Amino acid sequence: MFAIKILENIGFTVKEWCVVTVEFLQLLLETLYWIFLGPFRAKPINVPTLFDQMVFMGIQSIAIVFFVNLFTGVVLAMQSAHQLAQMGATIYVASLVTISICRELGPVLTALVIAGRIGAAITAEVGSMKVNEQIEALDTMAISPVRYLVVPKFLSLLIMLPCLTVFGDMAGILGGYLIGVFSLDINSGLYIQTALKYLTLKDIYTGLSKPFVFAIIISLVGAYQGLKTKGGAVGVGKATTISVVTSFILIILADCVVTGIFYFMAM
Repeated sequence: MFAIKILENIGFTVKEWCVVTVEFLQLLLETLYWIFLGPFRAKPINVPTLFDQMVFMGIQSIAIVFFVNLFTGVVLAMQSAHQLAQMGATIYVASLVTISICRELGPVLTALVIAGRIGAAITAEVGSMKVNEQIEALDTMAISPVRYLVVPKFLSLLIMLPCLTVFGDMAGILGGYLIGVFSLDINSGLYIQTALKYLTLKDIYTGLSKPFVFAIIISLVGAYQGLKTKGGAVGVGKATTISVVTSFILIILADCVVTGIFYFMAM
């Protein structure tokens, strides 16, 4: 009853939420259909479009991902150094930053950055086509909008977000290294040794499993909101805002779920 009351207070009935959930799952299933069964119907994925999307989503996002994670590593090292110094354990700044970035902060921050940049772009592009009746034109020509618009974006993000996460992890670790070596006067070799000593394989695959889930969320939420856009330019702006906010919430929720799965599996 409490959950139902919350949904009603934010402007949605339970029935509307059920309809949105069903439509979202239908979009996911149709996307998977065109990925795995589409090529057997002589309708392969447009490879040039796929590479263009990979460049846009991946290569052009490197700078912002690098700086966000770099400064996160710097801040995390500075914030933890004072507390650890009181216990004579300053050297463990290295392991704290490395594990925190690889397990949690790197994947989540990278996904949030990409949701803000790419998720908004997907919704704006698809939404503009929707209000200009270009989606209906594709239907008229017997071209599936999902195959033509959603699948390349879905696959591109599924490939590039894990790559960006690895790059972001390295940037975050570099930020901690800069503070540890040049501010805390920790020996460079000792810092690297301590950082790697406590980093386990579980930390790595826990962090690298999350980007695949986040990529599905960002691409499908953006495409869904774009396909449901109505009301002209104002509607596109509204859909873009809803898309980004929804992606942020679902990313945090998915992060909690995935982390919980690995946590309880280890018990």
